[in-house]
Amino acid sequence: MPELSLPRRPLRLAPDVISTPRAYYWSTPIILALCVFLLVWEGPGVLRDFTISQNPVLIEDGDVQNGRCTTRKAIFTDCEARLVYSYGGKDYASDVEIMFVDFHVGDYETGLVISSDHPELATMSLGLDKLWNRIITLTLFVLFLGGLGLGMIFLSLRIWRVRGQLRHPATLVPVPVEIAAFDRKRNILSITYNDTIADDKTKRSAYTRMRNGEEPLIVGANGTKPVALAVRHGNTALPVLLDDRLMRIELTDAERAEALLPFERAADEHDGRPLLVEAPQKTVSIWKRLQIVFGVLLLIVVGVVGFWLWYVLASDTQFQSPGMNINNMMPAPINEWGCDQLKTRFGDQRAPFGCTAGDYTSWK
Repeated sequence: MPELSLPRRPLRLAPDVISTPRAYYWSTPIILALCVFLLVWEGPGVLRDFTISQNPVLIEDGDVQNGRCTTRKAIFTDCEARLVYSYGGKDYASDVEIMFVDFHVGDYETGLVISSDHPELATMSLGLDKLWNRIITLTLFVLFLGGLGLGMIFLSLRIWRVRGQLRHPATLVPVPVEIAAFDRKRNILSITYNDTIADDKTKRSAYTRMRNGEEPLIVGANGTKPVALAVRHGNTALPVLLDDRLMRIELTDAERAEALLPFERAADEHDGRPLLVEAPQKTVSIWKRLQIVFGVLLLIVVGVVGFWLWYVLASDTQFQSPGMNINNMMPAPINEWGCDQLKTRFGDQRAPFGCTAGDYTSWK
């Protein structure tokens, strides 16, 4: 790798050579808002149920109204209900909502539980059964989102501090950096690079934008990743990626030409200076795309039919929501056969949707 020879004096760099990724400006407030929303939405309910769990009382004659549980993404379940009860000669009513992570198929059973010390606090027994599940889930989400948001704020502050330091001249030390990603849009080359291959590497990442046809000073490769030349500016936390004309450094034309001379010679030996080139995009034939589409459809059909067979032959309840809907959509002969299988196991109970007679209760 050719050596970059710079004048032995403090040099100034352009202040905009380190950029803040645009995503930081909109994603950081969104992530922190989600964190606060989860804490405000679930925190009081978890605290309420923890208080109830210290001295719980099961209300046998309580009424759980409009109870409903919804599962999203296969594992995230939220349940809500209105709880109406009497205790100590007083009537109470409250709306309760809980969220937890669970691998479950079918309905949930729950009762009404209150705190003996604070009878106005009521919850579903399901909420107490899943209390530690809810505490751990909420804690992990808050720590992840909060840590991610605060980490992005810290990185933004570090970038702004480095930009301020670059306004003052300092000794520049050349270092190689690995280009992790780049993107060309509207005459702007956006580059993310990592300080991971220098002898005094910091393992930090930085982001920069190059305009007006500027290219990074590529000096080699590290596996499949291009290696470019950057400089450390005094004690700043991030190295600054150099362009191939050294316009980012405040130099005279003569100093710039002398510094670039070894790279010009190396480029002549290798038939031109290397540039960042996008990897060729692999195209997929129409036939291959059709195969993928039909394959996905086949998997969906097999999954739906398999789930339906499990529902009518092995489910522990006839009131399994997806199973009832699938069975109801089946052609009449198949639906009739499925209902017969369910009736064999649950004939002494109410018929589920898709197998009911005209009274919507008995088996057809």
